Amino acid sequence: MDKKRIIIAIIFTLVVVVVGYLLYVVFFKETATAPKFIPPDTPLTSTSSFPSSGIGTGTTPVVTGPGGLPPSGTVAPTLAPARQPGQPEIRQIIEDDIVSPKVTGNGIKFYNKLDGHFYTRLADGRIQELSDEVFFNVDAVTWSPKNEEAILEYPDGSNIYYNFDTQKQVTLPKHWEEFSFANEGDKIAAKSLGLSPENRWIVSTNPDGTNVKLVEPMGNNADKVILDWSPNRQIVGMSRTGQSLGLDREEILFVGLNGENYKSMIVEGRGLQTNWSTEGKQLLYSVHNGRNDFKPELWIVNAEPNTIGGGRRVLNLNTWADKCAFADERYVYCGVPESLPNGAGFAPGLADAIPDRLVKVDTHTGAQTEIQLEEDFHVIDSIQVSEDGTSIFFSDKHQQGLFEVAL
Repeated sequence: MDKKRIIIAIIFTLVVVVVGYLLYVVFFKETATAPKFIPPDTPLTSTSSFPSSGIGTGTTPVVTGPGGLPPSGTVAPTLAPARQPGQPEIRQIIEDDIVSPKVTGNGIKFYNKLDGHFYTRLADGRIQELSDEVFFNVDAVTWSPKNEEAILEYPDGSNIYYNFDTQKQVTLPKHWEEFSFANEGDKIAAKSLGLSPENRWIVSTNPDGTNVKLVEPMGNNADKVILDWSPNRQIVGMSRTGQSLGLDREEILFVGLNGENYKSMIVEGRGLQTNWSTEGKQLLYSVHNGRNDFKPELWIVNAEPNTIGGGRRVLNLNTWADKCAFADERYVYCGVPESLPNGAGFAPGLADAIPDRLVKVDTHTGAQTEIQLEEDFHVIDSIQVSEDGTSIFFSDKHQQGLFEVAL
């Protein structure tokens, strides 16, 4: 009986060993493979299946045009696009945070917000102080077109006349707003906004506030009056108080200095902005209406007293008149947003995130020429043309300072 148990135990042990060995062979033991032959000149590869870098062959990269793909076997380098021959260069000529730059024949006048001083940038790039007087927190400056003087406006409504030659300083009434110089610099116009409607007038005066003359009553329509003295001195402003012509049309009245009864002008839209040509013979303006999805649209019209409203024509550009500057009676340069959403005429701030193109417009023929600029993002705030027509200067809504485009 003991022998039988011993035999059974031996058999059981052998079965366990055999089964265990079979399990090991099937599930755990690696299968032996023959070594793979690798030619001597072939680089070894890692287990990631990517080949090693090897030795470079010195292939010259091929540069393609904008938007192009490099041909097979070449490497596209990361390079800034080269400026094309004849392409104007944008140059930042003033880097400080400035207010109301004014281009003149002798340079560029401006107020520096950082130190409160007024400066002029000369043609050779040198910066000179206009005065050693400090004026803190100036909000806006209206420069005389002829003389070394200006009207300074402050956030609290205070106004100061200052002569940079004589250092004469005069405080002007707080209820005067929206100053405009006559072309000769000897007079200014302003809105005098009294507390009661009967005391709200367009006034003209000497720049230092003396010799005040009441030009035209505004009553409750001060917000409908545009003060913009024409270069020929014949028109001091415009008023959107003409006959009601519906939602998409307005009659505009022209205001003279001596109560002249000028002809009116019809504009095809609302939101009027204006810009005089260099001699005052034409008026560039922008309006918006339902026909153009309420986007601003540029128009040009004759605007001398005996030609007001004649020769009116649309220029087929969606931008605002205050983003334009005349080089002479014929040509005007405009910052034109690359695109505009519907309704932008009601809310110009919608264009503040849209880059501008720079376009030259022939107001006689309507021909447009885009000034190809470097690929920088600029949103034009104010724009001016040098007196000799060789440069454009503009400020940017998102960058401080002043930029020059040499034409």
